[in-house]
Amino acid sequence: MPQTGSADFEAAYTSMTNGIVTDMSENTSERFGGAPESPRERMLNSATELFQRNGVAGTALSDIVEHSGAPRGSLYHYFPEGKSQIAAEATAQAGRQLGAMITVLTATHSPVETIRLMVGHFRRQLEDSGFTAGCPAAPGALEGGAAGSEARRAAGEAFTTWEATVAAAFWQRGLDAGEADALATLVISAVEGALVLGKAQQSTRALDRVERALIAQVESLMPNASGATAVTDG
Repeated sequence: MPQTGSADFEAAYTSMTNGIVTDMSENTSERFGGAPESPRERMLNSATELFQRNGVAGTALSDIVEHSGAPRGSLYHYFPEGKSQIAAEATAQAGRQLGAMITVLTATHSPVETIRLMVGHFRRQLEDSGFTAGCPAAPGALEGGAAGSEARRAAGEAFTTWEATVAAAFWQRGLDAGEADALATLVISAVEGALVLGKAQQSTRALDRVERALIAQVESLMPNASGATAVTDG
């Protein structure tokens, strides 16, 4: 997949949000001329990036403070419940950001092109990170025990929202509600699983195969899946 696909994916979201892009390691507000990020925002963005690479359990609070450049001792000021709170909030933020991008894509691209752009984005992310960065919401889903319950809930809500957005796009293309829901779950689940395989196998092979299989499935169910105009009722 050419990198222009990922660029289109990020450009759509950038346009909608006045310059907030998917690379949460960057101080995007400063980069696009907005107000500088607060220490709290920097810590959330750093936490998201570190969790994405190392998992929640593999990331120490001191790592987040150091990566963000926030004042030492400030983490418990902004996140008095500690790691469980920052994991939940970082997961929820990542879910909203990626959900906004999926909304833009489904509103402005065909189902086939949406899948290509989503997979292209994650493919480039895997490659650029040396196969360490997966889905930014997934680490929260893998948190265990009572301390991770809020992060799991935030991840679950994110996945549910993404499914609903994709399902709505499929429904607008003429699928009945049940088929649209099932196909949307397949899309999100397949991409999430392929990201796990990609990190473990140090390869984009799983994403490549998932992309081809999903496009074939979508085209078989929606003859107009590559077209630009959605089908609407009435």
